[in-house]
Amino acid sequence: MKVGLVGFGKTGKAVASILLESSTTHLSWVLRRSKTLEHRSVPEFLGVESEEPGIILSAGEFSARGLLDAYPVDVIIDFSSADGIDYYGEEARKRGISIISAVSEYPTAALDRLKQLAKSTRVIHSPNITLGINFLLIAAKILKNIAPGTDIEIIEEHYKNKPEVSGTAKVIAKHLDIKENTIKTVRAGGIIGTHEILFGFPYQTVRLKHESISREAFGNGILFALNHLPSRRTGLYTMEDLLIPYFSLCKSEAEFTRSQTRPWWKIW
Repeated sequence: MKVGLVGFGKTGKAVASILLESSTTHLSWVLRRSKTLEHRSVPEFLGVESEEPGIILSAGEFSARGLLDAYPVDVIIDFSSADGIDYYGEEARKRGISIISAVSEYPTAALDRLKQLAKSTRVIHSPNITLGINFLLIAAKILKNIAPGTDIEIIEEHYKNKPEVSGTAKVIAKHLDIKENTIKTVRAGGIIGTHEILFGFPYQTVRLKHESISREAFGNGILFALNHLPSRRTGLYTMEDLLIPYFSLCKSEAEFTRSQTRPWWKIW
């Protein structure tokens, strides 16, 4: 599967290294705004042994049409910024190129743009594409459905100089119907990212916690998304859509129906 990567910051570099090491992906190019590393090889720059070209290109050198004519891909992975979609979106739509966006925060207009593109091609968007965070989010929603009156607190920890509240924490708050201004933040040292959801019951406490040890975790999430692309060629999907099937404890709808006639402790 030929992929192109938009964005080559700290996370983009970590994701590129994972893509290069994967036997299921072929990193054709990396696109960035700066011309500093233009035409260098990603494997050479990162010190990764690979026969893939992984050429570094600048957005100022090519139009999206010229880029995709010269270096066609099956999937575009976006770790850039909210306006990155303005560069490649239309050409991806015309060519039916799948889009996986891990941009943390999009304004409403950009989200509407993604929805329009999804009418013509396959789009996956996740503000945090790590498997752990998306598992945590689904588990938290399930627990809230089980005990809707539970006290819920969200705590996020990041590196010392991160000024704003984590975009991932905001997404968690939105899904759990928690006010953003109640999110607790910790800023210390070089913490990459820790998110915790605390459920306070009268006689017990449940803590769901995810900690990013390395930015390569985002690369693992991308590989999962690539390996679980929906069979439909169009549509807007989330990582939650890809993970939900794994939450089924029953083998089939018929087995689920039968399980409802048995005591819950015998279902497993």
